[in-house]
Amino acid sequence: MRTSFDAKAEGRLRRKIDVHIIPVVAVMYLFCFIDRANIGNARLAKLEMDLGMTGYDYNTLLSAFYVAYILFELPSNLMCKRVGPGKWLPFLTFCFGILSLCMAFVHSFGAAIALRFLLGVAEAGHLPGIAYYLSRWYRREELAFRLAMYIVCAPIAGAVGGLLASGILTLDRIGSLERWRMIFLIEGIITTGLAVIAYFLLTDRIDTARWLSAEEKELANARLRSETVASDVVVDKMRSKQVRAGIFNATSLTMAVAFLLDNISVQGVAFFLPTIVKTLFPGRTVVHQQLLTVPPYVVGACFVLLIPYLSMKTLMRGVFVVGSGFLMIVGYAMYVGTSVSSSSVRYAASFLVASGAFPMGAMMPGWASANCNSDSARAGAIGIVVMLGNAGGLIACWSYLTKDAPDYLPGNALNVGAACGLVIISALLTVYLQRENRRREAGLRDARIEGLSLEEQESLGHRHPAFRYSY
Repeated sequence: MRTSFDAKAEGRLRRKIDVHIIPVVAVMYLFCFIDRANIGNARLAKLEMDLGMTGYDYNTLLSAFYVAYILFELPSNLMCKRVGPGKWLPFLTFCFGILSLCMAFVHSFGAAIALRFLLGVAEAGHLPGIAYYLSRWYRREELAFRLAMYIVCAPIAGAVGGLLASGILTLDRIGSLERWRMIFLIEGIITTGLAVIAYFLLTDRIDTARWLSAEEKELANARLRSETVASDVVVDKMRSKQVRAGIFNATSLTMAVAFLLDNISVQGVAFFLPTIVKTLFPGRTVVHQQLLTVPPYVVGACFVLLIPYLSMKTLMRGVFVVGSGFLMIVGYAMYVGTSVSSSSVRYAASFLVASGAFPMGAMMPGWASANCNSDSARAGAIGIVVMLGNAGGLIACWSYLTKDAPDYLPGNALNVGAACGLVIISALLTVYLQRENRRREAGLRDARIEGLSLEEQESLGHRHPAFRYSY
């Protein structure tokens, strides 16, 4: 399905799209992740003591976010398709910025639960919405690396969040607000300001981009049309049949399960790395402990860019997903096989886990999008992959319990199992997709289009015998 275009013209177009789109969505996602994960930094700054939290209250607080996050992820992505990403994504960013700011003023555990639930509603459509938005601009093999260019902000958010929190905590107070309240206040104000700027910078699709010439728009549309089988429409109207085709197919659902297993590790790192560092280095100051969470995130960020880049250059996806899974297995096995007294080994394990877990945020939605044949199907596929995938975040909320400190053996063992499951599922999916492509090359699926009109052939989507899976 690869059509040749002028390489220099394509290169100029890609760079222009990169400059106008990627920085905006990257900064929005950076503060999306900061506003979600700053609860871990606030915990070190006596959030639990100030709100009278005991026992498993912290885990319950995290769970409230993920219940909403999971329930509203797919509906929010379909709303993004209907309203348009240029309006919907800044609106979501503004909402979760306001909610983060409001966390600075809570004085009870119940109020904190309510705000975390609403934060989950607001953030639910952000990651899948941006992934879907970028699929309107980039070819299949280009998408995962472009997703990585904004998803790299997840580990960067851990580093920036730790640095920002440590800097904020050097202040005595802001008005009547002290300690962790200052973290939520300042980060919430920054996020809402960014949302307003993004509203004026983002454009919905190629045809509405004022910064593209007519010739560039034609080339951009032609690039995407060349990858669509039995259709020349780039951005179709919302079609429920195509949305269902994107959601309810074996490829999307298998990737969703693999992404779920990965997210157990990703969100475990995001929420509990500060706590793990505290158990490894109990004699350090709170500010020093915050700073020690930064290096694993920096290394993880490098791998977020490296893995999708190699995938783009080699046109291979499954092998890099499997390889990343092995890094996670080794990292968590090091946790399981050592005690808290082995601080150097455990800290080193954090680097391996971050390096393997974080790249999947780009690889899985990108892989799902590449195996869809229409814009509507991509909206559904990305939505279901990220929705079910983030159920792993809910599991992660309960994987590191206070009673398991300081070794957290059950949580680490769970993550070894999850990483093993990710490797097995991804390897089997890769083999299946390779086999299905060979069958289509041999003409064994040609009977599907016999006697069908062009419209009926288009409705086959990824099942069309001319469509080739990416693996």
